Amino acid sequence: MNISRLVRAAQRGNKEALLELILAEQDAYYRLAYSYMRNEHDAMDVMEDMIVTLYEKLAQLKKSEAFYSWSKTILVNRCKTVLRNQNRFVPLEEDEAPEPAMEAWTADNPYRYTESEMDLSVLLAHLNPRQREAIELRYVHDLPYQTIADITEAPVGTIKSRISQGIQKLKAMIGGDRYENDRGEIAGASADHDAVRT
Repeated sequence: MNISRLVRAAQRGNKEALLELILAEQDAYYRLAYSYMRNEHDAMDVMEDMIVTLYEKLAQLKKSEAFYSWSKTILVNRCKTVLRNQNRFVPLEEDEAPEPAMEAWTADNPYRYTESEMDLSVLLAHLNPRQREAIELRYVHDLPYQTIADITEAPVGTIKSRISQGIQKLKAMIGGDRYENDRGEIAGASADHDAVRT
């Protein structure tokens, strides 16, 4: 898929080109919307709003290769606006880790949580909200640092710092500095000294 070609075609009014761009990332859009909205209906609604906004403002996009970063920023901003209007948006500092909605656990939902995602959400709940958002956007939604910076309206350096500090907290929670290094050896101050020698 040639993103630049499709964006240029969509900017000239080709609705099929815009649809192709959106369909190529529909799962990623849905997961991103769901992570903010926490229910399927609202996630689909904000995705529809995003599509309308993309159609109306696509001519303003200067760099066609930035289409996905730009569209995901629009999606997150729409999520935050809807949550604020519904009085459901809790400022990041006061946000508590929500339990996944029931439909996330049902077998007929193709986007249901996997066991590893559930474990991750439990771990992330122990971070401060800004660190949690940055780590989720980077590692769960695979967004580049610049896109995360655009979404959160923070400098790229701040985003990297939040991620680094959050990862350090996660490491401490799951066993400190005890991890396998590049050679497959267990590292950590107490790991070697506490081992029974034979």
